[in-house]
Amino acid sequence: MKVLHSICRYVPVLALLFSFTGLKGQDDELDRLLNEEVENINPVYKPVVGFGIGVLNYFGDIKNNYYSPTLGTLGYKVNVSTYLDNNHFYKGEFFFTGGNLTGNERSYTDSMRNFNFRTSIYNFGFDFNYDFDHLYKNKTKRLHPFVSLGISTTLFNSKTDSFGSYVDSETQAEITGQRYHYWNDGTIRNLPQSPENVSASIIMQRDFTYETNLRDADWGLGKYPQYAFVIPLDIGLDFQLSERLMLRIGNSLCYTFSDLFDHVSHKNTSGIIGNKMNDIYNFTYVTFHLDLFSSPKMLKVERLFREVEFDPTFFDDEDLDGVFDGWDNCPGTVLGAVVDSFGCPVDSDDDGIPDYADKQLNTPHGAYVNNDGVEITESDLAALLDKSMAANRNEIDLYISQEASRRRTGKTTIPDKFKSIDSDRDGYISFDEMLKEIDKFFDFQSSLKAEDIYELNSFFFSQ
Repeated sequence: MKVLHSICRYVPVLALLFSFTGLKGQDDELDRLLNEEVENINPVYKPVVGFGIGVLNYFGDIKNNYYSPTLGTLGYKVNVSTYLDNNHFYKGEFFFTGGNLTGNERSYTDSMRNFNFRTSIYNFGFDFNYDFDHLYKNKTKRLHPFVSLGISTTLFNSKTDSFGSYVDSETQAEITGQRYHYWNDGTIRNLPQSPENVSASIIMQRDFTYETNLRDADWGLGKYPQYAFVIPLDIGLDFQLSERLMLRIGNSLCYTFSDLFDHVSHKNTSGIIGNKMNDIYNFTYVTFHLDLFSSPKMLKVERLFREVEFDPTFFDDEDLDGVFDGWDNCPGTVLGAVVDSFGCPVDSDDDGIPDYADKQLNTPHGAYVNNDGVEITESDLAALLDKSMAANRNEIDLYISQEASRRRTGKTTIPDKFKSIDSDRDGYISFDEMLKEIDKFFDFQSSLKAEDIYELNSFFFSQ
């Protein structure tokens, strides 16, 4: 019973949830019926913002002991791109790339080749992007290869890790500012390699703190500028994740017009003498591109208005009463008459006569009025219902003789709905009997309708 009681407690909640679900489904169905998505034939494209991270690797005179496009130093990229042509085959992109380049070379045979450096780079420029879209018949594909070529400027400031520290075994004090000396046995010590320093030297470990500015080293290069022009060549794939979000996986090979990123050049007069090749670095990256401002590719069209054609006559006002003919319930209103929102003349006293033709604007409610809106008596109304015309004496004599003959032959028969009006049961409805029934009609005591009153009046004169 407790279980049943618990279930019953949640039945109203479940019913409410199901009702909301049903209403949501109805709203979706109504939205589907009333709206339709159509392709935007002429969308407006705005600049797209991109950002992401990647891995930087250096290629130059200082050889790293290993290389992998997924292993290196962290870099980042920010860019803004837009289409350059109407067919949207080419994009122009302003970009900024930052990060660190490092080189660490260790040699057991040549002490001069034990060298390291690190430099921060700030690279900004412009490139042209081509994505091969004209080769695809179906441009709705989500995967697009691309290639780009550009030009940029890179700022750098190279430093080397030349000094470190060690802890004195006797005093346990830290000795700082000790130059690294690379020995052939693979160790780094505080003294140069020699037989007499084997026992006196202390083994050190690099702290990877790049404290020495390489441009200050006197290798015959002087105070060279620490910037270079760069040609970046990018290739990769674009994945269209949604209408406004794209994922790009790319690789940028950057050829620099400088051989001084690592301070090693063929122009050196001392230190390490390099080759004549310029420095190169590589950036493997993943970026996200957000199209926040362009027009949507699909537009929602309301079906209620999609197939409505403009009809100028629908918005015409033939009677000039201020209400369009399409909404005018009383066309042909007299010029100048005051009308309501439906275009019908205003009748302030509700007597059936509009104000522009009413000669008595404040008729009491329920009063009988004539065609001018003026109050009349019941006798006047009865006279209005009498549609007979005056006749001369000869016509009256003829009528009397015909009436006497009709009564004798009994050819006139009272319709069933008028038999109750013949109160004296003589088979003839007199004027008094007809007038009495009319009074009952206007007092709402008669079972006859308005058209029956007119028919009674016609029958009376046809007897």
